[in-house]
Amino acid sequence: MADDVWLVVGLGNPGPSYARTRHNIGHLVADELAARTGAKWKQSKQVKAEVIETRISGLRTVLAKPRAYMNESGGPVSGLLKFFKLDPANLVVVHDELDIDFGVLRCKFGGGDNGHNGLKSVRKSLGTGEYYRVRFGVGRPPGRQAPADFVLNEFSAAERKDLPFAVDRTADAVESLLTDGLESTQGKYNS
Repeated sequence: MADDVWLVVGLGNPGPSYARTRHNIGHLVADELAARTGAKWKQSKQVKAEVIETRISGLRTVLAKPRAYMNESGGPVSGLLKFFKLDPANLVVVHDELDIDFGVLRCKFGGGDNGHNGLKSVRKSLGTGEYYRVRFGVGRPPGRQAPADFVLNEFSAAERKDLPFAVDRTADAVESLLTDGLESTQGKYNS
């Protein structure tokens, strides 16, 4: 994996009203990775995304945050892969996951969309689901709350206390995935 260029995409919705919602965990992790490199986000002229070309653990990496709504994420992701001439096997998507408890991570390659509109859009645009995913658990909605409403709400007060640690750990998992590979990363971070 060490000679490759990587595209790491944090999924989310654009705009300040969505910034701290569960659905935007991908953006929060991308921001943490960007902060670690000291690089600043720039609006891509080629696709609807903010990007940073940098190095993570010595590896050429493109960090990206699509500036499209979650259910339209596929267009920017596909456009970035084409622009940087990358294969989906060099793509890591960071996203929220309802079926995993808050803060629990699961790293994997390929798989289904599990009802996630961002992943559905990426699959439709790429024609494949064969890329890496770092799935951040946000848990199931309480009571009868609709899943869409739940992910578009901010984290609870208790979750916000743990969120900085969880985002930091997720960024660590992304770095591990790039440098150490999937199996090693799963052993360290899949809880």
